[in-house]
Amino acid sequence: MDKLIERLEPYALVLASASPRRAGLLAQAGLPFRKAELLQVPEDLPEDLPVGQAAEHLAQRKALAYALMPNDILLTADTTVSLGQRLLDKPADARQARENLELLSGSAHLVRTGICLRHPRRTHAFSETTRVIFRTLRPSEIEHYIQSGAAFDKAGAYGIQDWIGLVGITAIEGCYYNVMGMPIARLWQELASFIDQLESTA
Repeated sequence: MDKLIERLEPYALVLASASPRRAGLLAQAGLPFRKAELLQVPEDLPEDLPVGQAAEHLAQRKALAYALMPNDILLTADTTVSLGQRLLDKPADARQARENLELLSGSAHLVRTGICLRHPRRTHAFSETTRVIFRTLRPSEIEHYIQSGAAFDKAGAYGIQDWIGLVGITAIEGCYYNVMGMPIARLWQELASFIDQLESTA
């Protein structure tokens, strides 16, 4: 048995996220977890908050909204897509999805996932950044993807694992799984360190 998974046994890893991709990646990594009942947490941002800090800020805000049992390690996350100083949110409709994809077409952008780990005795947040490059997309390709319905639950209006990612992304710099919403390699290390800190202060 892997040492990290063995060391998790006294704790309950609790995922507070509606994303099926995050849940799938945790399961694929072999990390035992349960899903929390989701709470509605406001996602407005302070006007003076730098774009690069938004994902981590939102992950921390989500984590603080939950009550914890004594052995819980709560995991919350938020993923942002930014083009320069502009954040591209999850699109509310086809018009916004089209606008986002037209902005991303032929350019490089940054995907950041903020993660917060919270236990009754400790809270730790971090973020991971990946640079993603799209080739110039044809209008018909953008329309095809929007009509598929896959653009509407993702920051920036796309999923790297979707058709648009397969045919449109020419390069990435950094963690692929971060773009899906969960930088698993980084999380693995941070979770091990988090447990180290819990055990050293028990």
